[in-house]
Amino acid sequence: MDLLTPTAYQTISNHVFAEVRQNITNDQKALFALRSFNAGDVIADFSAGTISPDPTYLTVQVGMRKHITLQPEFLQYINHNCDPNVFFNTTTMELTALREILPGEEFGFFYPSTEWRMTQSFDCYCGSIHCIGKICGAAFLPPDIFSRYRLTDFIQQQLAKRKRIARKVA
Repeated sequence: MDLLTPTAYQTISNHVFAEVRQNITNDQKALFALRSFNAGDVIADFSAGTISPDPTYLTVQVGMRKHITLQPEFLQYINHNCDPNVFFNTTTMELTALREILPGEEFGFFYPSTEWRMTQSFDCYCGSIHCIGKICGAAFLPPDIFSRYRLTDFIQQQLAKRKRIARKVA
């Protein structure tokens, strides 16, 4: 019988409500909750450390050719998940809980909820029944997927624009 062994992490930094941990096997860093949160709770306020016209794997998109690095910086360790538990509201600049989060749980957000076209696409292995596989950004997803996710105002605007253009062409 195969027993699943828990992933081993080492703590990199502590930030009162969360800590950055590094996976000992693959060196990937992630942010984990140190306390409980309820759906709708504001977990943290954030701001733009830098603003750039070009995306990187560490930025969050807030407009066309407008990508920010997150402050506080440790929020950059919130990884992608197709079944997210947090949302980066780039209008209010708040990280919000989408559902109950328990101590020890990894924070995860749906990258296409903030990214129109990602600079580095990747294959997702989150294990969710909703896993979309290839993560490239909202521009590359079929419309039926978006009903499952909370999206930033910017992504909603881009989707509405795409819909208007499609109607004009039809």
